[in-house]
Amino acid sequence: MKFLVLKKDTLLFFLAVGIVIASISAWFLLKAGDATVFNQQSDKEIREIHMVTGEFKATTKDGKVLEAYRWDPGTVTIEKGEKVRLLISGINGEKHPFYIEGTKIKGTVKKGEETIVPLQFDKEGTYRLICEVHSDRSNNGPMIAYIVVD
Repeated sequence: MKFLVLKKDTLLFFLAVGIVIASISAWFLLKAGDATVFNQQSDKEIREIHMVTGEFKATTKDGKVLEAYRWDPGTVTIEKGEKVRLLISGINGEKHPFYIEGTKIKGTVKKGEETIVPLQFDKEGTYRLICEVHSDRSNNGPMIAYIVVD
């Protein structure tokens, strides 16, 4: 009885090919399956969206300092009824008291801290996240982010 003896490199090659084939097969199975099953969200799987406070600063030729504060990203999209946890990290500016227009949601983001804002909207539309300190150009704003609910 003869035994097939494979070199280590040949064995590793066949193993790598097998992994690639298995990965491709799994991808096709996911694509062929019912997408709604894979996109459903359990209560334990709340999507997290990360946002930071940002500052743009420049000096003009005559020495005047210009500043503008922003939420980054400036626009986030969520599905109607989706449970989301918005995690806002305070990077620039000491504090940013905020509210979300058309809701009772409000809070404050402080430099060096993370503020967690649970979100769930029952109505489609665009909701503005507004910093009360930087609400317009005269106060280095407007510091507004848009939450688009589809």
